[in-house]
Amino acid sequence: MHNRRANARSKLMPNPASRNPRRKPHTTDNENTMTSQLKTLLLLALLSGIIIALGGMLGGRSGIIIAFGLALAMNLGSYWYSDKIVLSMYRARELAPEEAPQIHSMVEELSRKAGIPKPRVCVVPEAAPNAFATGRNPENAVVAVTEGIVRILSPEELRGVLAHEIGHIVNRDILVQTIAGVMASAIVTLANIFQFTAIFGGGNRDGEGGGNPLAALALALLAPLAAGIIQMAISRSREYLADDTGAALCGQPLALAGALAKLGAASGRVPMQQGNPSTEQMFIVAPLFGRGGMASLFSTHPPLEERIQRLRAMAAGR
Repeated sequence: MHNRRANARSKLMPNPASRNPRRKPHTTDNENTMTSQLKTLLLLALLSGIIIALGGMLGGRSGIIIAFGLALAMNLGSYWYSDKIVLSMYRARELAPEEAPQIHSMVEELSRKAGIPKPRVCVVPEAAPNAFATGRNPENAVVAVTEGIVRILSPEELRGVLAHEIGHIVNRDILVQTIAGVMASAIVTLANIFQFTAIFGGGNRDGEGGGNPLAALALALLAPLAAGIIQMAISRSREYLADDTGAALCGQPLALAGALAKLGAASGRVPMQQGNPSTEQMFIVAPLFGRGGMASLFSTHPPLEERIQRLRAMAAGR
């Protein structure tokens, strides 16, 4: 009889990961790693194909060869240096432990619970409150917070945000996010270059002269389409999963929910001064980039209201 009651109670209890943060909710470590690798390969293949197609449209066989070389260089560069590029894009600098002992203490504690090496901690000189994680694997991970987020969140809420970002590291999706942001920026830049070349006659097709206005128009449409593909290639479910993992790590779902509410309200008022909208998917809440209209269709972030509601339900079921 006692065993039956215990089994009945266990079915009503939340995911065991909420009591044991080392155990990741929903998927195993190997499944997370494999899924992240498949997403990365798909993302790189899609973006490389777009680059090669752009080269073929404007340069024929020679253009394809040149574009293939560019795609290969971008892929290698994105894998090894994308975290450095993103940190440089936002002028982030590493925080020494004596500069922010409380943040370092939180990151160390949460990383220990998650069973990963302690990430480096960086600060972004932005008034807009936000945070992101980057790096190609847990051994090379970085957690970055803006100056604004430290000002508006309580210590418990900040700990919840840090737990969310460490959740991204644990779930092995920071590589996909980082590559997406860097390559999206590169795609748009290359498309602009190819468009300029087509209009002014530099993009000859195997010796044929003159620019191709139709190709230029196609390129103008392909640039935002490429960004949309990148946004859609990264599932919105990763944010839910990072919320689940972060709530389990910090043990305070309501603290993370409170942080999301504050960040959502502030992000609509305080824009980011640096960076690029194509890196939106890296942040815990969408910055003041591309809100509303068609851009919202490509948002990688689920509605904040749904995320907060899930966290509150999680807290009620504990």
